Parts: sequence; C-alpha cells; structure tokens
Amino acid sequence: MWWGCRRLAGRANPDAIIRTHVCAESHAGCARTGSSMAPALRRVGPLLRVAPRWLAPPGAGVSSQAGDVPRGAGVRVRFAPSPTGFLHLGGLRTALYNYIFARKHQGAFILRLEDTDQSRVVAGAAEGIEDMLDWAGIPPDESPHKGGPVGPYQQSHRLELYKKASEVLLENGAAYRCFCTPQRLELLKKDALRNRQTPRYDNRCRHLSSEQVAEKLAQGSDYVVRFRLKEGVEPFHDLVYGWSKHEVATVEGDPVILKGDGFPTYHLANVVDDHHMGISHVLRGTEWLTSTSKHLLIYRAFGWDPPRFGHLPLLLNKDGSKLSKRQGDIFLEHFVQDGCLPQALLDIITNCGSGFAGNQMGRTLEELILEFDVGSITTHSALLDLDKLPEFNRIHLVQQIGDARLRQKLVMELQMQVEQVYGDRLVDREVLEKNYVERVLLLRKGHINRLKNLVAPEYSYLWVRPSVSREQLQTISAELDEIGKLVIGLMEGQTASVTTEGLNEDLRGLQEQMRETEYSSMMKLLRLALSGQQQGPSVAEMMVSLGPREVCERIKKALSN
Repeated sequence: MWWGCRRLAGRANPDAIIRTHVCAESHAGCARTGSSMAPALRRVGPLLRVAPRWLAPPGAGVSSQAGDVPRGAGVRVRFAPSPTGFLHLGGLRTALYNYIFARKHQGAFILRLEDTDQSRVVAGAAEGIEDMLDWAGIPPDESPHKGGPVGPYQQSHRLELYKKASEVLLENGAAYRCFCTPQRLELLKKDALRNRQTPRYDNRCRHLSSEQVAEKLAQGSDYVVRFRLKEGVEPFHDLVYGWSKHEVATVEGDPVILKGDGFPTYHLANVVDDHHMGISHVLRGTEWLTSTSKHLLIYRAFGWDPPRFGHLPLLLNKDGSKLSKRQGDIFLEHFVQDGCLPQALLDIITNCGSGFAGNQMGRTLEELILEFDVGSITTHSALLDLDKLPEFNRIHLVQQIGDARLRQKLVMELQMQVEQVYGDRLVDREVLEKNYVERVLLLRKGHINRLKNLVAPEYSYLWVRPSVSREQLQTISAELDEIGKLVIGLMEGQTASVTTEGLNEDLRGLQEQMRETEYSSMMKLLRLALSGQQQGPSVAEMMVSLGPREVCERIKKALSN
C-alpha cells in the first residue's frame, strides 16, 4: 500500500532517509528491507534533503479536503517556470497564488527553474524572471540567486540526481530502456495521423527481455528511459477541481522520463524535485491536471508520499481568447516600462479571478493574503480586462501618494524621471527639490494614473519655463499689464500655505476690477503665461504647484517679452 509509506529522517543526519513500507497483508508495519527496491533507495537516499512536510495518513487518499492545512505542517510551495523568455501575466498569476498561499500559512515560497529543454533556453531569462518577481513584490525565499537548503534550484544543475532516480525505477521495474530510433517513432506518428488517431508510443521496448537489453547496451545502442504506465490509477482530490483521475495508460504510450542526453523530461524532474525539496502543495496551471495521475504513478513507483495538488484555472483575455506570448503587452517588462505599479498589476490579475473574499479594486498584497482561501477558487477561467489597468493604477497611486513613507519613494522616482526627460532644459534646478516635487504629487493626486504622466508634454510647465510672447497674451486681453500687476501683487502677499480654494476666490476678486476682460479670458491669459498651454489643470492649481515666487517670475517674463 503505497499511501501507507512512512518516512523517517535521522536527526543527526538530515540527509539520511529511512523508508519502511506498511505491509498490505498484516498492517503490522514490517520493514520490507529485502525488497528489490531497497538497495536502490538506499543509494539515492543520501542525495536527498527533505524539509518537513505533511504526509497523508494511511487510508486518507492522495489529499485531504480542499484548503485544509494541517496544524504544524511546513508549507512549502514552488513556482517552476522555464527560462524560455520573459515572465508574462499568466506566470505572474501562478507565482502570486503560490506566494500568497505560502504567506497565508507562514510557509516558504521557492523559485525553481525548469531548464531541461536546453534548446529553448533564452540567455538572461533566468535572471529576468527573478528580477520581475522582486519588482512585483513577491520575492522567493529560496531561488537560484538566493540559494537555500535544498539547492541547486536550476534543473540543469541537478542531472546526477535525476540519473540516480531513473536507476531506482529501472531496478524496481517501474521503468525500462527504450531503443526505438527517431525514425521508427516518426513512422508511428505518421501512421496514427493517417488513421486519424492520436499519436502514441506502442510500448514495444517494455517487452524486451533482460538479455535483449544487455545485448543492445553491449552494442552501444542509444536509448531513453521510459516509465511503465499502469492501469487502475487511484483518484486524487484536487484543491480546486475536486476528485479526479485520468486513466493515462489507456490513452497514452509509456512516457520518456530521461532523454538520451541525460536530461530528464518534466514528468520525472518535477516529481523528483518536488519530493527532494519537500514541496507540500503544488499550485500550477490547469493544463497539468490530466498529467497528475501520471505523476502520482511515479510517486507510487518511488514509494514517496505526494504533495497535495491544486490546479489553477486559465487566465484569458476579456473576450475569452488565450493570452498569447505573441501579445507583446502581456510580458512584465512591458508594464514596467509603461510605468505600471506592481501593486496595481497584482490587484487586477486577482480581481478578475477567484479565491478571495471580495473583488474590490485597490487591494494591497497584505489584504490579498488576508482574504485568500484556496478552497474558494472556482474552476471558471479568469477573464482579464487590461483596459481597466489605468484605473487600477490610478487607485494604487492615490494610496501611495497619501502614505507619507511611500510618497517619499515616489518623489525620488519622479525626480529621476524629470532628470531623464528634461535634462539640460532644467534651467532652474529648484524644480527638483523634494518639497516642490512632493507638492506637485499631492496636487495631482487622483488626476494621474501613472507617475510618468507628470513628465509628459502637458505637464512640462512644472519643470521648464514656457516661452510666451507679449503679443500672444495681448490677443487674449488688452488689459494684459493691469492683470499682470494685480496677480503679481496678489502672489507677493501669499505664503507657502496658499491653497487652491483660496486662490480661486482671490482671482475672481481680481477679475471684478477689470473693465473689459471676462473671467474665462483672464484664466486663459494666465494659463498661457504660466504654462504656454491652453489646457490643463485649473490656473489656481498651477499657481499653487509653481509657488508664489515662480508665478511672479513667469508673469514678469511674459510682460517683458
């Protein structure tokens, strides 16, 4: 009874693993040390470093009820992407759910890179994935960069472990060497397609005798290692989809688990690594749901207790179409360059899905962790509407501007952006002073959805003085000089605590002293003098942003040009 396997770790040597197997006949717990599997297990045992994790009690099946995390269990989850390109929104969502689950249960979040398909590995992608997780605010506790107790965390650096594991399966009969040539496999595929059947391996080499295998090995024949699928798989309880099982042996041929170049396939590597890294829960995309029965057979062949599985429904476009890597706007680098806040991105990809108590906009990561319940994730696909992202970003920007600590980070970021965009055009370096930049942020709070909006051309007046001639202003009002003198007099009497509301009242009072100029014309004139633009924030807000001294300087310059 493989579900009854017990594992004991010696305290003096955490790498030493002793396995005993409960006999199905007597339930007496007798150790089957004489079994054919025991020598192979003893050899691979010292390679394993297993962190504490929940083990299903005998008779409990593969997992308990959805969301039932045993008290005292060491929750360990992993995000295991392939470094074949940039991290995209679908990958971020999977990583986020794992991170939240780990934090919810005071566990560990692990980044593992599955780079066994070396032909698809993109240079720099591995580093880029971890950088993007850091940017998003969900950094791993253990990773290729940070290291950890069960490393290395990159599968291409763990080949010896997979080799040892495949030897275990070869010795206990759960796997076999396959000598079929690529040409024969291609013929099998073409024949199946011609007959309108799903291509599958015909399991020819599983019937080779030990003598035939030895002869081929002696001849130096190339081979791969295949896992021997069995019928009669046991059902497992998925944390999202409930009870499930897939009779893989009836629809698939025996899968390759170790390729001829010594690299494992996903099926072997993910089982071996999840076990050796002590993974307690596997939260991954629903595309792996049908493969889970196959993976559970591999766990059974090793005599290992599997983790609990939860398969996350797809993240789709708002029209129900699949997110495609050919869509350039689904990669995280795109959102970074576009000035998106990571908090807004985390908010929108969870808002469109399930697993949380509510779906209101503006939730912080801390609130997401508090509200998360894996048992409430539904099987419905999540429809992502990126047209709503600017509003999500605006809400989170308002929150950060309103927080004194976070606002200081925004001030520094905006200072850098102003330097980058305007550079040598910054005649007056005082516009980079902290108090000035902070005042701009507070006045524009709620009006912008990205920090970079403030360095766009329509806000250039905040950082550089406009070039406006006297003639331009006189076309708006012949009372240019009177208006200028009155406004200068008004601003010279203002203090640093001047408000938009107060200035609005004062400006209306000034307009009443004009003989010919209406209020709207006076505002148009002042807006042009202060910003060189005909549209923008209210004139009073412009004056408060620029400050009394700068307002006077700009009006004097306009009058003299």
